[in-house]
Amino acid sequence: MSSQFGNRNMDMNASINNRLQEWLRSQAQSHPEKEFIYSIDREKSVSYGEADQVCRRIGQFLKQRGFVANDRVALMSNNSIEHLLSYIGVMAYGATACTIHVEMNALYIDEIIDTVKPKIILFEEAAGLDLSSINDVEKLPLGQIGEAAANTFFGTVSEMSAETIEIPVNLPEDIASIFYTSGTSSKPKGVMCNFSDLVDNTLAVVEGFDLSQDDRVLDFRSFNWMSAQVLSVLAPLSLGATLLLARKFSSSRFFNWIKDHQATIAAGNPTTINMLINRPAEISGADIPHLRYITSSSAPLLIQDWQKFEALYDVKVSQGYGASEVGWIAASNEKCRKQGSVGKPLTYQKLTIVDDNGEQLPTGGIGHIELGPSAETEFKLLGADGEQQVSAKGRVKTGDMGYYDEDGFLFISGRQKDLIIRGGVNISPLEIENVILELPGIAEVAAFGIADEIYGEGVAAAVVLQDQINLSPQDVINHCQQNLSTVKIPERVNIIEHLPKTDRGKLDRKSLKELWSQKHSH
Repeated sequence: MSSQFGNRNMDMNASINNRLQEWLRSQAQSHPEKEFIYSIDREKSVSYGEADQVCRRIGQFLKQRGFVANDRVALMSNNSIEHLLSYIGVMAYGATACTIHVEMNALYIDEIIDTVKPKIILFEEAAGLDLSSINDVEKLPLGQIGEAAANTFFGTVSEMSAETIEIPVNLPEDIASIFYTSGTSSKPKGVMCNFSDLVDNTLAVVEGFDLSQDDRVLDFRSFNWMSAQVLSVLAPLSLGATLLLARKFSSSRFFNWIKDHQATIAAGNPTTINMLINRPAEISGADIPHLRYITSSSAPLLIQDWQKFEALYDVKVSQGYGASEVGWIAASNEKCRKQGSVGKPLTYQKLTIVDDNGEQLPTGGIGHIELGPSAETEFKLLGADGEQQVSAKGRVKTGDMGYYDEDGFLFISGRQKDLIIRGGVNISPLEIENVILELPGIAEVAAFGIADEIYGEGVAAAVVLQDQINLSPQDVINHCQQNLSTVKIPERVNIIEHLPKTDRGKLDRKSLKELWSQKHSH
């Protein structure tokens, strides 16, 4: 696929073209015995020296098969050391790693492979994938490091030379990774990220989350998405830090993992934080003094949940913010954070808040979140024909609404598409939700717009009560009447057992509206 890029003036300095290879070589030389990745589930670790040797062999494997820049390796597996070394090894060579979340994309696997057009598919046997209909691509089960099974990827790789590929095959503008979004209302989109942008995002994340080589980052989130890939494996790689890898979240074991493995940073999201609040563990910050903070991202963390968690555990929460098409956008750490904020924007993203006409708004003004590192930045998606499609160039709106405060912290007001527009007034569901959550006995809440013949949209709310709490819809409305302006008060409130969520734990407002319509159409 490289021929489409015309004349390629390959710089002989590998560090310019491929920082990932440079990081890996540097860490292996500086501290070869240091733990790079520790698998909690398998109680197995890989050092920087070992990771470098494996990735060199992966490079030789790809070279033997004639891989060039922009040739794609489809990687279909769950969290494991093998998954991560395959991801790093492919990119360190200069080819493209396509990480495909198996469970989320099960219905679309054939279609995704047809679009990605990989030269090889690497898959986890335990994932139970049916790839029988895919016959024109080489397929290899991943296998395991240290097991010389000839019919697996790592078995084959173990027999390759560990001689280094001195000059990676890529240029900075070539595609490093492709991953698929987790949309609920449409088919997943393939997002393309080049080497230069991936490195820029990683280095900015290191600064924003204040990471160092002494950090031990615990993460259970899927490493098929850029959020975990950048924060928890590429950022540590760039520094020589350590990733503590779990396959899935466990509320009963989470704090034990932190304590037993001396984690300094733990990844989280609003769903897991809620689970830890609702099923309290007998532990506090004093028991795990090495833990600097727990992150929260993927959706805004409600201020009440933030306060409850910190009061319960005496552990700081540092929120971050990102979007599939642009990577991490904002970050915070225990020394630079503000409750309710997603942190300060990463400087290189050049984020601004603009009105409907694209004019920049002053401090405190709620508007569209727009960003773009440079006029030449291209935001790319994978087209149905397998080629790059530029979805935007220069600057792009994320689809979120927000504002800056006087200290430069960014606050998210909600998704543009979720705004309730009542009689021409823009109403943020998040504001209503925060008010309702102040009422004792509320576990979860979602506000949304419903059809109104006069005003276009009215305000409704779905509420989940805590166990053994008895509140009526009118109790909720009365509370809102005391704390919200008239136009924002819900006209209807439903008490329900649980809110619909996506596979990633995000509130599924589309499904909620559909359930509401079904209930109230009769």
